[in-house]
Amino acid sequence: MSKIVIEAKNLQKSYGTHQVLKGLNLSVERGTMVALLGPNGAGKTTTVKILSTLLSFDGGKVTVEGNDVATNPDAVRSVIGLTGQSAAVDELLTGRENLVMMGRLYHLKKDSAKARAQELLEEFDLVEAAERPVKTYSGGMRRRLDLAVSLIATPPVIFLDEPTTGLDPRSRIAMWNIIEELKKNGATILLTTQYLEEADQLADKIVVIDGGKVIAEGTAKELKAKIGNDRLELTFADSKTLKAAVRMLGKTVIESNEEDRTLTVLIVDTNSDVRKTLDALYGAKLTVESMAIHKPTLDDVFLSLTGKQKEKLDETKEEKK
Repeated sequence: MSKIVIEAKNLQKSYGTHQVLKGLNLSVERGTMVALLGPNGAGKTTTVKILSTLLSFDGGKVTVEGNDVATNPDAVRSVIGLTGQSAAVDELLTGRENLVMMGRLYHLKKDSAKARAQELLEEFDLVEAAERPVKTYSGGMRRRLDLAVSLIATPPVIFLDEPTTGLDPRSRIAMWNIIEELKKNGATILLTTQYLEEADQLADKIVVIDGGKVIAEGTAKELKAKIGNDRLELTFADSKTLKAAVRMLGKTVIESNEEDRTLTVLIVDTNSDVRKTLDALYGAKLTVESMAIHKPTLDDVFLSLTGKQKEKLDETKEEKK
């Protein structure tokens, strides 16, 4: 059994003259969750549609569980579950009816389909709403039902295309718990998301795509490390003290803000550098009002890697003029 479950090599896709994927390479190891991040239009949903046999592609090779997506799509469909960006359930049917119908479409016997539907209703906390038409469900309930429907045949490979988009924070956390359980039970998952904290919380590996290609990949910790070191932010009681601190600390200061009376120092060795900075300020009789250590976030990673950091800085400069 191969260690790599999902693999795309030199994947290419165009819509007319617009090339969306320009040689994308991607691999997902068995039993892990990979999060696919990228700005709008980067090709995340296109990639998922190709991997799940819903969309043809122009070049490259794609396999799922060793099955070629182009030449053996039926074999791929037999091992995958897909939850798209919009609920793929019948609003006029009840939650139970949707699940039983999908079970029958997967060729489960009637009793087996009913039993599986009950299992999923319990697992996804939908028992009380089981006999209600789906049109009466909240957004969070619909997303849970949609995910349950995609799991009716207990697929070993799951594609989740922005499964929590539009949900309130409470419903999103509930979905996170469900997805975590799927991973614990051995599923291999490819997740696309617009929520960076979601990728940070759930994924074993993060792949960032932009311009139709992979531009970075690694664990959340590894990607954050590429952005830089921790930052020490110091706040002073007045602008006079701030200016004096900036002069004294010199090149170690990477940013200062007179309006907020703050300065930021880049630190390499957190304990040593923080102590040196505070000792220097104390020796110069410059009192610090408050301090905080900030670690790089996935937002920093995303903005930096996709070229948005410069735009953001430019906008900030323009606002200050």
